[in-house]
Amino acid sequence: MIQLRSTLAGRIALTVFATLILLFLALPIVVIVVTSFGKDAFGDFPPDAWTLGWYQRLFATGSKWPAALSLSALVAALTTLFSLILGMTAATALVRSELPLRSAVYGLVLAPLVIPQVVIALGLFLLFEPASMLGSPVAIALGHTVLASPIAVMILVAALKGIDERLEDAAASMGASRFTVARRITFPLAMPGLVAAAIFSFITSFDEFFISQFLSSVDTVTLPVEVFNVLQYDVDPSVTAVSAILIAVAVVALALVGVARRLSGFGKQDGLLPTEPAVGLPAGSETP
Repeated sequence: MIQLRSTLAGRIALTVFATLILLFLALPIVVIVVTSFGKDAFGDFPPDAWTLGWYQRLFATGSKWPAALSLSALVAALTTLFSLILGMTAATALVRSELPLRSAVYGLVLAPLVIPQVVIALGLFLLFEPASMLGSPVAIALGHTVLASPIAVMILVAALKGIDERLEDAAASMGASRFTVARRITFPLAMPGLVAAAIFSFITSFDEFFISQFLSSVDTVTLPVEVFNVLQYDVDPSVTAVSAILIAVAVVALALVGVARRLSGFGKQDGLLPTEPAVGLPAGSETP
């Protein structure tokens, strides 16, 4: 294979270009975070004076933000649970079974990622409204699961494909049941993927707006919907503090994914069982 030799000018140009892209992507985030500490949250950037008043205002008496934050956390936790159950079940069927039309089924599972969220939200509204479930945290969590579970499936499919199937076969050949194989072999080796799927499912639900907007009620409003309502009917500088909190949640979640992958050695399961004959033995002489 021919390899192109890099030049000093090429490396410098690539570094500058990549830096500009990263700055372009990160600049809005930096502006929001810095502005949330400014005395005039909708004033100049950078702020002329600094304060923590907008964060204190979030948890002041009579504020709606704590209820919205707790509801979003509850819905995200339920969504994570539902997504892991569906994701692990679907990933196991796609990777470990002889499922007919596997590619078509996989495409159907991932379909919610390409369908406009407004269309999905409208369909869920028409589904839950006759059942009088609008405003229910469970209904909102089920709606979020429609978007979060395909992401969980993609992550868990990759995790299961990275597990050496001979480990499961060896356990089964020694009399282990399917449940024991899953509990003692599959789940521990797939734990990094499960952690990543759980974190991404939580983030997806915590930040979801369209489905929450269609399925929420007056008394049950998630954090993104509350942000939209405040910006639509009022100008509250506390929104910048809420936005900074959402950014912090996403950053911490991604950091946890990286830590989990590093601590567990995700992606290093391949080759746990040797395929070559033992050193010093000719091929085929390992067993009498």
